Amino acid sequence: MNPQFLVTHSGGFHADELLSSVVLTRLFPQAKIVRSRAPEWIMPAADRIIYDVGGAYDAEARIFDHHQRGAPLREDGQPYSSFGLIWKHYGRDYLAVAGVPTPHIEDVHASFDSNFVLPIDLVDNGALSPSGPLAGLSLSSLLETLKPDFDDVAPDADDRAFQAALAVARSFVEAGVGRRAAKLRAESVVRRAIEVTGQGRVLELPMGMPFRPAIQKAGADHLLFVVHPRDKDWCLTTIRTSDDGFDVRADLPASWAGLTGPELEKVSGVAGASFCHNGRFVAAAKTREAAIAMADIAVAEATAGR
Repeated sequence: MNPQFLVTHSGGFHADELLSSVVLTRLFPQAKIVRSRAPEWIMPAADRIIYDVGGAYDAEARIFDHHQRGAPLREDGQPYSSFGLIWKHYGRDYLAVAGVPTPHIEDVHASFDSNFVLPIDLVDNGALSPSGPLAGLSLSSLLETLKPDFDDVAPDADDRAFQAALAVARSFVEAGVGRRAAKLRAESVVRRAIEVTGQGRVLELPMGMPFRPAIQKAGADHLLFVVHPRDKDWCLTTIRTSDDGFDVRADLPASWAGLTGPELEKVSGVAGASFCHNGRFVAAAKTREAAIAMADIAVAEATAGR
């Protein structure tokens, strides 16, 4: 099925049809986006996919609206927007075209759906209303700021703004998918490093990468710190206890907080120690040996009396 047209509504735009357009234009680059509410365009036909308009949800007829009575709901009762529907039916194909390895597609699809797509669905349906100082910085709000000003009366103002916003929306989808795929690649590296480390307290990685999910999945509760090269230096970092907040399994020594260079070398007793953040969650050293020595000191202090 190679549609010639991708049909969504004209006028002002929202995040859901923009993000749907990102997915569909990647899958069907030859198709033309048509923004219209004309009956002849929003009627299902073999040459088109219709989304966020048309008053029906029928995947076989390739129409994906959510504004009608009896609009589709997820299994848990939460509402879909057009983006959720498009992701449900075309997301896996999008991930394959984007180069996500086949064994990872289901995991990336589910993760992107729950953490990126669902919030867009909820905001679009009024089931979630961002509040507080960050309310205007949600992705839905930011994309809508790209609409033309009220007094831009040029006939093509909405369509020009839509195309400009589409490029911005595309960058967020691609980055979001890429980041989730990268986390899965990192997991295999971290898992191997955990096996090499055994019951040691310090995990050494070949480069900076997401490590907490793999540590958690492996049940490696004994690990306290991670070291890895970073450019010409080495990094020593703590391990957060959860994705939310900043609590860590063990802090770096209090005596190192905020110190750099010779002062940190003197206090720590480690030649090559170069930096410790005042928050005591990350430090740096000039060599691997110095980073490992700092890690060993941090472990000894963290486990003293345990």
